[in-house]
Amino acid sequence: MTGPSDPKDALRRYLQSTRDALVWKLEGLSERDLRLPRTPTGTSLLGIVKHAANVEIGYFGDVFGRSWPSPEERVSDEETDADPQADWYATENETAEGIVDLYRRVWAFADATVDTLPLDTVGCVPWWPEERAQVTLGQVMVHVLSDLARHAGHADILRESIDGAAGLRAGTGNLPSLDWPAYVQKLTELANRF
Repeated sequence: MTGPSDPKDALRRYLQSTRDALVWKLEGLSERDLRLPRTPTGTSLLGIVKHAANVEIGYFGDVFGRSWPSPEERVSDEETDADPQADWYATENETAEGIVDLYRRVWAFADATVDTLPLDTVGCVPWWPEERAQVTLGQVMVHVLSDLARHAGHADILRESIDGAAGLRAGTGNLPSLDWPAYVQKLTELANRF
């Protein structure tokens, strides 16, 4: 029986909330805006989502002996060997719609692992050092949630820099109503004193 105190339910809720927030940051933008590198290391909104999909395939699939049903859709080891950033950008043959669809299907794949295995199920992370490679599903859920939350934060900042859209989730801005240019000016003047 599950309920409000069930750790797996709590982890699943936060995981899905973070996934939803990440995908929401893409809504309403052009293909170019989604692909355009926004940082000195080339981070783009669409690249973050592609990376998240590949992370979840690996941790909720490979680690627990489950294979992604369409291997051609994920970034292969060979692609990563040729380009260590291969899962961080959309290729010419990929579309934003296709990557978001892939990620939503990855959710179902990952959720099937979570639904069928107890939190103490042991798996092996083949890309981690041998002394740390043995993990439980609970550890993997926390690890992936932490990783996705970090990237959702990146997406928050990237999206705000594009068109000013900010907030926790669609329909919940969770920011106070302020004169933002005046607020930024106030903070700039404060910083300039140092």
